[in-house]
Amino acid sequence: MSSSFGDLLQQAEQLTADMDSGWELPRVERNLHQLAEAGQRLWTQTTGAAGDNAEVKASILLGTKGFDVPRLSEKLDRLDTAKTFEPLEPVRETDIQGFLRNERENAILAAIEEARKNTFNQAERHQWSCMENEWEKEKEKILNSLLGAGQESLDFAVETEVFTTSSLNLQGRSALDATELAYARQIYVHNEALIQSARHNVVDGFIEIVDRFDDPIIKDMWIFIKELGGELQKSQVSSLTMAEKIRFSLDFQVAFIRLARSFLERRYLKFVQDTVYDNLQQAMLGGVPGTFHLVKSFLKIKLPPVLQGLEDGEIDGTPLWPLIYYCLRCGDARAALQAVKHVPQHLGEFRDLFAEYMKSKEGRLSPSSESKLRLQYRRSIRTSQDPFKRAVYCLIGHCDVLSDSHQEVANKTEDYLWLKLNQITVDEEEGVHDSLTFQRLQTMLLEQFGEAHFSAYQKPLLYFEVLFLTGQFEAAIEFLSRVEAFRSHAVHFAIALFKMQLLLLPESTQAQLLTTASGYPTPSRLLNFARLIMSYTRKFEVTDPREALQYFYLLRGMKGPHGHDLFMSCISELVLETREFEMLLGRLEPDGKRRPGCIDKFHKDTQSIIEHVAKDSAEKGLSEEAVNLFDLAKSHEKALEILNKLLSQVVASPSGLQSPRDRLQTMAFDLAQRYRTLGHTASQSRISTFYLLLDLMQFFDLFHAGQLDTAFDVMRKLKLVPLGSESVEEKVAAFRQYNDEIRRTLPDVLLATMNILYTNYRNTRGTGQSPLIESQRDDGGQERYRQTLRRQARALITFAGLIPYRLPGDTNARLVQLEVLMN
Repeated sequence: MSSSFGDLLQQAEQLTADMDSGWELPRVERNLHQLAEAGQRLWTQTTGAAGDNAEVKASILLGTKGFDVPRLSEKLDRLDTAKTFEPLEPVRETDIQGFLRNERENAILAAIEEARKNTFNQAERHQWSCMENEWEKEKEKILNSLLGAGQESLDFAVETEVFTTSSLNLQGRSALDATELAYARQIYVHNEALIQSARHNVVDGFIEIVDRFDDPIIKDMWIFIKELGGELQKSQVSSLTMAEKIRFSLDFQVAFIRLARSFLERRYLKFVQDTVYDNLQQAMLGGVPGTFHLVKSFLKIKLPPVLQGLEDGEIDGTPLWPLIYYCLRCGDARAALQAVKHVPQHLGEFRDLFAEYMKSKEGRLSPSSESKLRLQYRRSIRTSQDPFKRAVYCLIGHCDVLSDSHQEVANKTEDYLWLKLNQITVDEEEGVHDSLTFQRLQTMLLEQFGEAHFSAYQKPLLYFEVLFLTGQFEAAIEFLSRVEAFRSHAVHFAIALFKMQLLLLPESTQAQLLTTASGYPTPSRLLNFARLIMSYTRKFEVTDPREALQYFYLLRGMKGPHGHDLFMSCISELVLETREFEMLLGRLEPDGKRRPGCIDKFHKDTQSIIEHVAKDSAEKGLSEEAVNLFDLAKSHEKALEILNKLLSQVVASPSGLQSPRDRLQTMAFDLAQRYRTLGHTASQSRISTFYLLLDLMQFFDLFHAGQLDTAFDVMRKLKLVPLGSESVEEKVAAFRQYNDEIRRTLPDVLLATMNILYTNYRNTRGTGQSPLIESQRDDGGQERYRQTLRRQARALITFAGLIPYRLPGDTNARLVQLEVLMN
């Protein structure tokens, strides 16, 4: 900033000296006026002279075909005024012809603008539609990978353990643990039996591996499901009966409640036996068998020495009413009857009512007897201090079923559940306020108490048992599937119930894992069985695709969101995810026969599955995989359609190691050789385009390798472009018959051919001559050969101007430039 004009002058002189030293070209010294004149002259040459020259050439070119160039120029000038697609100004003069012409041009421009807007809007809608479809698929994958289904309570410790376990499992050969592999083996055996049209109960297979499980509740639940299946067979329920008809039928509910009670009673009897045998010295069991004496020994351990409030005496030192209650709790009513015989005389009516209770098949007194027992309960028993006495009366007479939970006696969850199952009234309506119906009990356990009340995540199997034994299969399975340690059990419980036609399913396979059922008795839920299976297989489908395929076979017959068979859609996603094309779908042998894949055993029409996978691959942009898959499905027409589009994009590109062009070229040559040898089903137009693209690839290979004469000879044999004025019209007419794939390659073909002509033309002025040039010299010398090259170049220019195809602007400019350089 502080430098003076003297310093600037010195620096300028130094720069001038530097420029003078070692400069090869003479310096041009001009003042500003001379520079302005030179610029004006150059501008005139580019706009005027060059333009005049272009007009002269255009007149020569178009005049030979009968075009009136001056009149055509006037029309072009009028169109040029509206190149922004703005409506023309209305004509103010009273010129009818001008007014009509102006209105016509405005209408044309309006139509063009409307078409442009519609095109852009359609393109935008198509883009958004594709994006929404992709997002829907990604969203479904994310939802399937999540454990929960939008529940409010989440166990973050369990969730963290899930991801850690999955990441560790994926490091090994298989992502399945021992339990999951045992289950998968049984699924395989079941599917093999179905494929061979043999009868096989999948529950029997699961029962065979029960001893491998560590948790006794899981073992007991499989035994319960086995008994439930046997009960369905006894009732001769048709396998075609809908699940809701079975689940909400009175016979099924009665049988299910009886099985659930029996299940809890057997569990408690085993607990009593284990307790007694572990404390034989205190129990003083003796040698008399039977539940009566077993419970007497158990009460010596269970009850404290002094318990206040017990009434009506003892039997050999054992309180009366606890003995009756625990005999009933163990499921032995005959043992309870032994104790009932010792009831005092003032309760003699109870002995008769209990005998009637035992003889009843439904486990319930007649209405008149029940009224007597309830009356007796309200008069004296309700105020009794003996909790076991009140509990026995409430069990037999269904007293205070909603108001008294008997926490002094039923202090465990299973005891409470057993008590409520005994008090259920199946044949009465929900509106009766003093009765406990099956649906009311379900609502109370699922909605009123819920997961928080039962500490579900601390005791997941207990909460699962509560829901399952009250007939809420869907909610029970969904909850257990959120606990990773028991997720495989939950999935296979669902598979067993699905095979038994006992699961309530939503109409859409895109629904959440658990949804509230509308139109069913409260609190029914719907379980998305398809989503449960797909989320389960997400863990191991990459490492164990064969096992995942076995589980997907369970979904056959279900319809996906677009109406496709869900089994086929899952196979498609599995193939694209694992990239195991040959293992799952098979491959083509050199003799053209397809080597079977894993899907062949599941589906007779494997071609439709492969085509479905191929279509999904094409939609996802996996074009090369789609070509191979369509070829594998023997859909040669579709395979060539996609391959031709791919080849047209790279046909003019130079070769490179592991480049897309080399990969596509290898694939195309293999297909061409096989189609020539073994035949194909493609149309003549498609196969002709395919072979022509291969020939063009050979042409460009020679062109890029510098073998110009050989490349020019190939182009002459292809007869794609005219090499003489006499064949221009013929080639223009032939161009109309070509497909778009060939038309897209035309600019590169014209440029490559023109470059060959120009290179040969330039070589005639150099020292080195090609063999073709030497032969031409013998026939008439270099000048004659140059004239031939100019005519060929002129034919290319004429052809480019006449074909009904819009070439890129730089292509036209380059063609004209090369043609001018040859003149």
